[in-house]
Amino acid sequence: MLLLNVLLLAYIFGDPRLFFNQIILSLLLIIQIAELVRFVNHTNRELARLFLAIRHSDFSTTFKDPPLGKSFKELQLSMMEVIQAYKDVKIEKEAQYQFLQTLVNQLHFGIISLENENTITIINPMAEQLLGIPGAKNWKLVHQLNPEFATRIDGLGSNARSLMQFTVQGEKKMIAVEIRTPIILDKPHKLITFQDINSEIEQKEIEAWHKLIRILTHEIMNSVTPIASLTETMQTVLEDREGKQKQVSEIDNDTIKDILFSLKTIHKRSDGLLAFVDTYRKLTKIPQPVIESVNIQKMLKEIIQLMQQQSDDRNIQFHVDVTPGDLVVKADPNLLEQVIINLVTNSKQAIDRSIQGVISLKGYEQNNRILIEVEDNGKGIPEKELTEIFVPFFSTKKEGSGIGLSLSKQIMSLHGGTIKVKSKPEEGTSFYLSFKHKH
Repeated sequence: MLLLNVLLLAYIFGDPRLFFNQIILSLLLIIQIAELVRFVNHTNRELARLFLAIRHSDFSTTFKDPPLGKSFKELQLSMMEVIQAYKDVKIEKEAQYQFLQTLVNQLHFGIISLENENTITIINPMAEQLLGIPGAKNWKLVHQLNPEFATRIDGLGSNARSLMQFTVQGEKKMIAVEIRTPIILDKPHKLITFQDINSEIEQKEIEAWHKLIRILTHEIMNSVTPIASLTETMQTVLEDREGKQKQVSEIDNDTIKDILFSLKTIHKRSDGLLAFVDTYRKLTKIPQPVIESVNIQKMLKEIIQLMQQQSDDRNIQFHVDVTPGDLVVKADPNLLEQVIINLVTNSKQAIDRSIQGVISLKGYEQNNRILIEVEDNGKGIPEKELTEIFVPFFSTKKEGSGIGLSLSKQIMSLHGGTIKVKSKPEEGTSFYLSFKHKH
């Protein structure tokens, strides 16, 4: 219409006969331009309200009915759909947040999330309870309420795992802590998770004591029972029916032989019991390791030479494979040799004489740790015994004392390392000594 009006006005412009027509068309043109500006301003204002509502998450905003035209109705409908879509997203986001908050609150371990090293964005009731920091909303407040925990967490850095022991409200707690710092939207979020493991440690200690007491009781009863029985037998042969001591003339040679046999047996069992107690004493008196750099390949080759010199009619092949060849571990060489010799000895005893025995000693790096592996193709260890082999005095061999692997585990613990085993019956066994990698 604006275009038609302009064309018509141009056509009659300058004709004095149509002067009033020109005035009317000019006024109409002004009105049309004003209406066009009003429509454009109306659209701009509605769009501005839409963007402002999105910016401030105000999804209660409504829009006025369009003044004219189908396109304005379509625009209004599109804007309402955009508002509804953002509203749905916000509702879904809020539902997910509430679910996450409920899930975090139900966790049986503490969790704290820090943004910018100070603002606490997530903290669950278990964390407040374990640390005694109710209502803490920033890390500075944690420093005030539990300075020991906060200081030690700051000292661990952005990614770490650790065990901590400290006192909260007069109660000692052993806390397992893990820290991770993911980057979310270009901001570091420090995630601290921790758990009171006192009950788990106590349970494991009770189980360990039960196992140890069961084995100790078994070994001691094996020695004490025959001693008690033989003592009672000797007392019987030296008394008459009325319980009075027999005269020397009443004791014959057979009785003396029985008494002598009993005394020898008692002496033998007593020596065995003393040896058992001495073995226990050795188990509890392992010296502190003197740490130095140990060339793994050189040490393993020396151990193989030592084991090959021992008199043994079994044909066993030994292999040493260390990668890289100059791999070094920080350890006490004497204690570490004792552990490996014990493992190699066990491997030799596990290999049947009817097969070609192979014992492989390996050294390598894996997952930022240094590993020494002792592998054999022996008879293996039954699955039910795998959980018992590191228990003191537990042995599958009649002549074994049952402290070799327990000693090895303690020595590895003193080095800050671990010893693990994998075995399949009739296929072989592998022991793994794992050390922290120290550059």
